[in-house]
Amino acid sequence: MMAGGLEFEKPLFELRNKIDELRKFAEERGFDFSDEIARLEAQYRQLENEVYSALTAAQKMHIARHHQRPTTLDFIQAIFTDFIELHGDRLFADDLAIVGGLAKLNGVPVTVIGHQRGKDTKDNIARFFGSPHPEGFRKALRLMRQADKFGRPIITFIDTKGAYPGDTAEERGQSEAIARNLLVMSTLRVPIVCVVIGEGGSGGALALGVGNRVLMLENAIYSVISPNGAASILWKDASRADEAAEAMKITAQDLHAFGIVEEVIPEPKGGAHRDPEGQAELVREAVWRHLQELMAMSPEELVEDRYRKFRSIGVIGSGGSDAPPDPPRKSGEPEAEEDRKEPEPPAGNAADESADASAAIESNAR
Repeated sequence: MMAGGLEFEKPLFELRNKIDELRKFAEERGFDFSDEIARLEAQYRQLENEVYSALTAAQKMHIARHHQRPTTLDFIQAIFTDFIELHGDRLFADDLAIVGGLAKLNGVPVTVIGHQRGKDTKDNIARFFGSPHPEGFRKALRLMRQADKFGRPIITFIDTKGAYPGDTAEERGQSEAIARNLLVMSTLRVPIVCVVIGEGGSGGALALGVGNRVLMLENAIYSVISPNGAASILWKDASRADEAAEAMKITAQDLHAFGIVEEVIPEPKGGAHRDPEGQAELVREAVWRHLQELMAMSPEELVEDRYRKFRSIGVIGSGGSDAPPDPPRKSGEPEAEEDRKEPEPPAGNAADESADASAAIESNAR
């Protein structure tokens, strides 16, 4: 199978290899196999459409985790100009699992922040596989507060399985760091656009995800817990992650239907790693379009817009037996007309009721 291919892509790669071998053989021997090659190319395109037009949640999860998928730094280099990376949280250390700094988007100064996975084993170890410690979240918070102070829009790229789960992170206040990011991001008076470019897992993702607009790449996933973690908890078996992914509604299409994300950004067939430059251009266009809308709002409107976005997520009921109860009446509030009506007696047969009453009187007389 072609390097970097996933298991469900195996038939595609086998057919592509066959086409390449036939073309090479024809060139070496001087034969004309153009008709056969054209037939195989048509067969390949048909198979490609069949495979990528009906991807399951589990297959999208594997594409989102692909080791060749563009990272935050890849998108920063392709989308922004004049990027200056800033380091450290000014409290403990510089967490390489989160990168951020100053840049320009179409000439507009912005602050850009994101999770950063490694490109190889050594890089992944240095960056904790994109899972931040508290100092990473505090670095992000420092940069966001700086952006708020100078009126720069904030753009975040989300790509993590979750916050680092080790005891060192807990000792340094992992939960507090995430919670503080949620609190402060909800009050910032500048536009915030968040883009889920790969895997958005748990609080580690949400700590960079409280934005006015949340966008997702077509094959990205976003969930309260990774499918592996959910499988470990539910079935004590992390190998059932694919099964968990199907049940958790974690795809961009699911979340767009739920109103959690505003836009799904298309990907090339096979995923963003098939055409990183083209994917970066699609992300640039979407981010800029939403940013222009947000920059027209006042600081007060931005805060209110962000509040209403997250306040509207989720549905309690839509009528019938599942509808929520009416809210309690405030003190001194007059009753509604229907509340003042006397309850009507249950319907019944008048003759039967009269007979029952006569029997009761006769029994008491005896």
